[in-house]
Amino acid sequence: MDDFEFDFERLKVYQSALGLIDKIFKIYKGFPREFKYSLGSNLLRAGLSIANNIAEGNDKKSKRERSRYFSISSDSARECISVFNVLKRQDLIDNKVYFELRKDSREITSMLRGLIDSQ
Repeated sequence: MDDFEFDFERLKVYQSALGLIDKIFKIYKGFPREFKYSLGSNLLRAGLSIANNIAEGNDKKSKRERSRYFSISSDSARECISVFNVLKRQDLIDNKVYFELRKDSREITSMLRGLIDSQ
């Protein structure tokens, strides 16, 4: 299985999205039970959507269609930011984690903007 990779797996933005998902899962596992099924599942879905839309969109034939998927991926990253803000306001994540997640998300949205603009 290690003998090949898909084209999207070589994209830096995809690898960054996987790194963000790793951090999201770590946070999710530490959530109190009452937040796992509301904030937690929303955050997991949005985080996974970032990478999934990059993977799916990268193989589309038309520039317009690729851009649409990359745009959805960026929207999902921004959705994560909104959840991070709530988590911070509710003291469910500390300042260091909060700013790291925001920084990672900003890098991802910037890379996605570059991909969209290059179409």
